[in-house]
Amino acid sequence: MTGMTGKKILVTGGTGQVARPVAEALAAENDVWCLGRFGTPGVERELRERGITTWRWDMDDTGEHALKGLPEDFTHVIHSAVRRGEDGDFNAAFEVNSVAAGRLMTHCRTAEAFLYVSTGALYARQTLDHRYTESDPVDGVADWLPAYPVGKIATEGAVRAFARVLGLPTTIARLNIAYGPGGYGGVPMLYFKRMLAGEPIAVPRTGQNWCSLLYTDDLVAQVPRLWDAASVPSTLVNWGGDESVGITDCVRYIEELTGVPAQLVPSDVTRETYQFDPTLRRALTGPCEVTWRDGIRRTLEALYPDHMSR
Repeated sequence: MTGMTGKKILVTGGTGQVARPVAEALAAENDVWCLGRFGTPGVERELRERGITTWRWDMDDTGEHALKGLPEDFTHVIHSAVRRGEDGDFNAAFEVNSVAAGRLMTHCRTAEAFLYVSTGALYARQTLDHRYTESDPVDGVADWLPAYPVGKIATEGAVRAFARVLGLPTTIARLNIAYGPGGYGGVPMLYFKRMLAGEPIAVPRTGQNWCSLLYTDDLVAQVPRLWDAASVPSTLVNWGGDESVGITDCVRYIEELTGVPAQLVPSDVTRETYQFDPTLRRALTGPCEVTWRDGIRRTLEALYPDHMSR
């Protein structure tokens, strides 16, 4: 599925929506290690059952001995772990995320490629239907989680610096919305949970928020190609699907599939999303294989089969 064999791969954030399916897919033909706290009961055992080596690491431990004892001979790294900043502590988000990335890159400085998972939420907001490119300005403003994109900007700076200083080929991939049957299902399933609970979903007063949904299968398939694209200085790419998807359209499609009504409430404050221009990413990885409607249907069938009406 991934086309990679015989590599030694380090994955952080390996219990999450993005990196876990990557780790599990790569483990079939590679030596995969997952770093993390493994706070969810049973998750470490589940990873080990898939042939993955687990190693305890807390990003909050920014000391120089935090990675002591971890092998250094990894050929590829995907760094997806993040301190999101739910506590609103901007300084901690800067410190923890940027130092952890620097420590990890230094530890794995002999790797063939390093992939840092950033976010599209750092772009300066333009019109709802603007298609963001890698050269668009950033400002890190996100009312729904203020410290998150600013921490990502700080960490991108650290990653760019360490890539140059260490000569470590690196790709910075600004992720859009990843979704699929694994984990909690991604943002579309968060909306479906609100629908099931009869809770309102805030939408813009005019138009709709747009995004570039990326289904799990496509995400997993693209990781080796993003490693292939790694360079010094770092390669920067927007990482999303090929199609532009309106969030309101997505919610209405979930309504159609499940028969569960959505309460869409016009508001001045919504969970803003961003659609990407996929030109560069397609040049690096090739096209996606799963359409967004098919991906939503597969995800609902896997996670909420009893709610499927057709």
